[in-house]
Amino acid sequence: QQCNSNKFACIAFGFCVYLPLSRHIYCSRLSNAIRTSSLALHSASAYICHSMFKTFRMKSILGMGNALTDILAVLQDDSLLRQFHLPKGSMQHVDKMTGDKIWQTLRQMGVQYVAGGSAANTITGTAIFGMKSGFIGKIGDDELGHLYKSDQEQYGIRSTLLKGKNPSGRAMVFITAPNAERTFAVYLGAALELVPEDLKPEFFEGYDYFHLEGYLVQNQNLIRRAVELAKEAGCIISLDMASYNVVESNEAFLHDIVDHYVDIVFANEAEAKSFTRLDPRDALDELARHCSIAVVKVGKDGSMVKSGDEYHYIEAWPAHTIDATGAGDTYAAGFLYAHSLGMPLKVCGEIGSIIAAKVVEVIGTKIDIPRWKDAKNEIRALIAANSANHKVE
Repeated sequence: QQCNSNKFACIAFGFCVYLPLSRHIYCSRLSNAIRTSSLALHSASAYICHSMFKTFRMKSILGMGNALTDILAVLQDDSLLRQFHLPKGSMQHVDKMTGDKIWQTLRQMGVQYVAGGSAANTITGTAIFGMKSGFIGKIGDDELGHLYKSDQEQYGIRSTLLKGKNPSGRAMVFITAPNAERTFAVYLGAALELVPEDLKPEFFEGYDYFHLEGYLVQNQNLIRRAVELAKEAGCIISLDMASYNVVESNEAFLHDIVDHYVDIVFANEAEAKSFTRLDPRDALDELARHCSIAVVKVGKDGSMVKSGDEYHYIEAWPAHTIDATGAGDTYAAGFLYAHSLGMPLKVCGEIGSIIAAKVVEVIGTKIDIPRWKDAKNEIRALIAANSANHKVE
């Protein structure tokens, strides 16, 4: 359809923003199809905007993290936890033998397999939003590795999944009644084999954003090499701090990386406190002194964002929470997507909040179709309300 307005563009999910143009824009609908699996949405309908002079281009993002397949099992009682000596509500790293025993037990049950890992969850979200999205990780040459690659491909993610010698990493998630409490048994496997020498400059070329998970900090040389290549490629670099114990164990290194390479930092209140020794509001101010944009998430109390002297408190979007797995990762996807459109800082946080509210209403990290549709409508309305006085750069 030819758009005769000189200030109109269609972008992902059909959201409309204003863009000064000197020629007509031709907007083509790429797909009306929504494909589903037993897990959730594999792709959503999206609009892409392009003009005769390529005035507007949807920005792109590359992520890097531990390539872990989430194996989700809903249990009626704690007997399996006792069998494998897993304290309820804990996260335990297990060796290959224990990991195999747990997996063989779980696969006889009605489990779900989902390509996961913190950065991968974020990249899945940006892909569904319509951004060109890529991911770097390491998997084994095995069934879980093939499942992982297939899952990412179905979302349209351009995966660079290198092969390791060990089996693919997995996070076995036990969800127990009555409050859907989560207990993790994590075998990192091949994911741990990703090393600086694996990274090549061409992996980063053509991407506008690079998103990194703090869980990779066990290999500091890998992270440093990655951010160096991303900076050389001109990427905006974002970091999710991942876990307060990760921050505590690597405080000096993370301060150095944030000061010299990172543009956007995502942290929850525990991670922010570990990084700054301050309570959330003051921690936000301190984080913002080290990077361009600081985000501190405070769970059901919402989030706070700051850039320079600009500060916003973002209320948590209403949700019926049953499982908080992936909420922070999904928030980051919404925030980065909105940021890539040039949305105001407050809107970036609000879009992150909207989509995070959808993932906490499901078991696992994949949002179902009805909730994606609701999110689409809510985000479209939010962008429309803010677009009258806003122009995409």
